Amino acid sequence: MKIYTKTGDAGETGLFGGPRVRKDHARIEAFGTVDELNSQLGVVRSLPLPEGIDSLLRRVQCELFDMGAQLATPDPAQDRISLSHVEAIEKEIDTFDAMLPPLNCFILPAGTPAAAAIHVARTVCRRAERRVVSLSMEPETVIPAAAIEYLNRLGDLLFMLARHVNAAAATPDDPWHPA
Repeated sequence: MKIYTKTGDAGETGLFGGPRVRKDHARIEAFGTVDELNSQLGVVRSLPLPEGIDSLLRRVQCELFDMGAQLATPDPAQDRISLSHVEAIEKEIDTFDAMLPPLNCFILPAGTPAAAAIHVARTVCRRAERRVVSLSMEPETVIPAAAIEYLNRLGDLLFMLARHVNAAAATPDDPWHPA
């Protein structure tokens, strides 16, 4: 099977089990940004990480793949991301939060290469969340609340992971000082 089909040459693409839409359609923007986030997490996983982080991020990547499939399907038979996924992310956040010193200021997205890459993933995650919210506002489009909640919590988890990766490397948070 060839990787190229030429069916998208006119600026349209097909949805899973659905119609063809423009490549800049809100649905394509949403699952495309989730895919970009997934790829950025792959970059993070290619870097040296503290124990346990790679397996956590691999699990998240699988969940994002499920979310992307759900977003690419106009009328999915089932929700692939549920409140149990959100709750699992919340538990991870709580675990990392308990291991880190409390923040009393804003910090810059900096530190080790892995932490910096996680901060990039965090910002892509926030954009994915905005794209999914935009899609949810489209007429006759239903997006499970858990999908938006998942992305919201994932952004928080990625922030905690960046701090944890820095702490594990004895690299302090870099506080922001207004100019």
